[in-house]
Amino acid sequence: MTNSPDDAPTPPWLEWAREMQAMAQTGLTYAKSHYDEILFRRFMEIAAEMTAMHGRLEPAAVEQVFLCQPGYSTVKVDVRGAVIREGRVLLVQERLDEKWCLPGGWADVGEYPSAMVEREIQEESGVDARAARLVGLYDANRKGRPLEFFHAYKAVFLCKDLGGEPRPSEETMDAAFFDFDDLPVLSENRTDARHLAEIRRHLADPCRPAAFE
Repeated sequence: MTNSPDDAPTPPWLEWAREMQAMAQTGLTYAKSHYDEILFRRFMEIAAEMTAMHGRLEPAAVEQVFLCQPGYSTVKVDVRGAVIREGRVLLVQERLDEKWCLPGGWADVGEYPSAMVEREIQEESGVDARAARLVGLYDANRKGRPLEFFHAYKAVFLCKDLGGEPRPSEETMDAAFFDFDDLPVLSENRTDARHLAEIRRHLADPCRPAAFE
């Protein structure tokens, strides 16, 4: 894992632990002997020990989280939807940190990305929307803001407003439309300034291609 020149540097221990956990997970999936299983399990233990030491966590608890990731190690996917009403963008207030972000969340197996972002918007805010186009596909662990230990991509969609009044949900404390120049404190692991800036560029230029990293 490397950083581009404009990225905040990722601590080397985190890069090593992520890579070791991914190799161990994949190795356990394709292990051909009991010796292979012992070897890759030890790799997993070392990755957990490194993460626990730097994160001040219990190694056994971290290892259990790592072992719950089955199959070939690959990235997670986070989807976010931008709904614009009268020039203002829809944001929801997360219960976890009481900050604001575009509605969305982790992608579910078996669901179209467009259908999922539409569902997340409705569930989290009460607003009905239809995915119109992809704004950007981002590496969510770069720019100094890892979502969590596991690597993730973030897909941001521009969505058509179909109506409905903003309201809170089980996951959100509040939902409201905000002027782009007068935003609340953002939950930057979920939505940050570059996502919102790219949304504004797409609003100004309907032919603009999707941003990607």
